[in-house]
Amino acid sequence: MIIDNKLLPSTLSDTLNRFFGIAGPKISRLNKTWDPAKGSPVFTQKGRYSSRGWTEWTQGFQFGCQILQFDATNDESFLKIGRENTIRYMAPHVSHIGVHDHGFNNVSTYGNLRRLAREGRTSETADALHFYEMALKASGAVQAARWTTTNEDNLGFIHSFNGPHSLFSDTIRSCRALVLAHQLGHCLMAENDRKISLLARTIEHGITTARYNVYYGEGRDAYDVRGRVVHESIFNTKDGRYRCPSTQQGYSPFTTWTRGLAWVVLGYTELLEAFAAMPEAPFNPYGGKEEIQAIFLMAATATADFYIENTPTDGIPYWDTGAPGLAQMPGYLDRPAQIDNPYEPVDSSAAVITAQGLLRLGHLLGAKGKRFTQAGLTIARTLFSEPYLSTSYQHDGILLHAVYHRPNGWDYIPRGKKVPQGESCMWGDFHAMELAVYLMRVINGGPYLAFYDRK
Repeated sequence: MIIDNKLLPSTLSDTLNRFFGIAGPKISRLNKTWDPAKGSPVFTQKGRYSSRGWTEWTQGFQFGCQILQFDATNDESFLKIGRENTIRYMAPHVSHIGVHDHGFNNVSTYGNLRRLAREGRTSETADALHFYEMALKASGAVQAARWTTTNEDNLGFIHSFNGPHSLFSDTIRSCRALVLAHQLGHCLMAENDRKISLLARTIEHGITTARYNVYYGEGRDAYDVRGRVVHESIFNTKDGRYRCPSTQQGYSPFTTWTRGLAWVVLGYTELLEAFAAMPEAPFNPYGGKEEIQAIFLMAATATADFYIENTPTDGIPYWDTGAPGLAQMPGYLDRPAQIDNPYEPVDSSAAVITAQGLLRLGHLLGAKGKRFTQAGLTIARTLFSEPYLSTSYQHDGILLHAVYHRPNGWDYIPRGKKVPQGESCMWGDFHAMELAVYLMRVINGGPYLAFYDRK
């Protein structure tokens, strides 16, 4: 990347206002035209959202966009549909025992509704707040119950929908469901009324992910590159031993799927922010808060550095840093990402997730984090303008040029092209909304956008 060190958040003010002006009609139209009986909208084909029966992990993003549009504009029509859709459709996601996506679906909906009420932005009854909180408590506990124990230091991880052997990098951001439920005073009740701390499970999952899914170029990882991320780690469920790296959506276990990298950058940084607002005592069984923060910060900074060093000049990555077609594109890191090329697609969704992580990491580190702050702003400037901003009302999406599942061939390739381009995804649109709200609050001096309770 080429980082613009002179860029200020305020420079993006008009750009963000334009963004929400474009996003609002698209969000409203999708709400009116989408049939929930078809499942959740996942990604666009020829500009129209379509579903994909794999896991229903994107419905919370659809309704979360509605809530965030209200957050940015105070247009209560979006609050109304966001609230109504959450109440009507999200309950199955709260009790869903088959996925690792609770932090995506439920914090984006119930969590945002509760946050806005606590900020005094909405008028909710005490019963409504209790309803949101009960949903969040249950969601965090259900997510925490999806647990595999490893054979090292009595640790473990929340396993992915692939099964108890599978540790996904994605899940680190889903841990915010556990943190919020913990802050609400909840725990997971197990056999014989054993109380399991949701914060403890977050810590253990974070340590395990940092140990096996993130590489540091030293020790066990001396053969590898600092900051590289593997999408999935495989464990022997009989004895809890680590076996090997793997991937579901990347090119190979020995390359970095950039959206997996993005989840790690943002997920660890948000957890670090949350931990800073918590008391010391719950961290003591793991060596103390300072030691845990050091592990999480090492993972966040290593992956943030890797992203910056392995991304084209405008901050938009290709879908995998080791994708084979990149060898046919000499100097691809020395120029802006080429959307229309015959070899490999870019992934704007990885960029928008990472941008928020970089901004939060820069904020967390203060003066020492300026490089990350400026990198996040540089990416945001690229994404909130053409060709990544979807300005046509005829296109359902908000953020263009995202990729879902390249190995499965699920992404639409336009006639005459050789790689996917020109389409949107629900998580890309949601994280664009979230990034824009984050920046608007920074610019306007509003409350810091946080999923956790700050006081």
